[in-house]
Amino acid sequence: MSGTGVEVWRGSVATWECDAMGHLNVGFYVAKSMEALAGLAAELGMPAAFAPDAQATLIVREQHIRFVREARPNAPLSITGGVVEMGDSEARLLLLMHHQDGALAASFQTVVAHATAREGRAFPWPDRVRARAEELTVEIPEQARARSLSLEPVESQASLARADELGLKRTGLGAVRSGDCDAFGRMRTELMMARISDGIPHFFEGRRPGDESRPKVGGAALEYRLIHVDWPRAGDRIELRSGAAGGDARFRKLVHWLLNPTTGKPWGVAEAIAVSFDLETRKIITLEGDELAAVEAAAVKGLGL
Repeated sequence: MSGTGVEVWRGSVATWECDAMGHLNVGFYVAKSMEALAGLAAELGMPAAFAPDAQATLIVREQHIRFVREARPNAPLSITGGVVEMGDSEARLLLLMHHQDGALAASFQTVVAHATAREGRAFPWPDRVRARAEELTVEIPEQARARSLSLEPVESQASLARADELGLKRTGLGAVRSGDCDAFGRMRTELMMARISDGIPHFFEGRRPGDESRPKVGGAALEYRLIHVDWPRAGDRIELRSGAAGGDARFRKLVHWLLNPTTGKPWGVAEAIAVSFDLETRKIITLEGDELAAVEAAAVKGLGL
């Protein structure tokens, strides 16, 4: 199979899933992609992959997300899925979220491991799944490819000590609740992303770049890469540290470290390409003068995943 794959999810945008910008919050984009992942697992011959009694499941190692066209309240959406490539025990899957008119809303390149459900130990794909994966093979369309972020393997530099050394701002602090976890006790992927989203107002301290001379300024992410290093469980604490890693007049790279404040080690790391945009015209704002200088001065030298 080529093209966009098979439909694995269909739904819409609820008002309560939207943020202050009036569009679908990134955490809910990921939540819908995780429902779609369950659908794709079923298409691959693993219909019970996320059930409490599952023996094998799919564990998300990382996601690359492109936000192409914003989704606002009541927007009908659907997601198709397919397999980009499959290794011994991991695979890169592609999920494409479409608007009703067929326009791409967002894309999710999701790297998963075929693993034991409770221990999370990766093991080889069965032949039946490999055979079905061949039938569901897709190519990544241009709109879904990494644009401003690299997908090369990285050895994370994140730690609490390093965050202090770089002066990264604390943008979140809390604990994992039992309701935040999946059937196997690991914190759900979408809630890792939701923690990052919740920290954004602290990062900007209530003022986004570009709001000096405009009445209504918002922000949006155009691209994200989220990498899971370890999995928090109920009762574990999470501290979020964030910083700017450079940019230009329109685009800024933000880096987020989800850390265990007890051990200082990372739970996960993420980087995003973010923009400011006019909430009335829904267009990206180009910074200049003092506003651009302030953004450039805020960049943290050496900051990365």
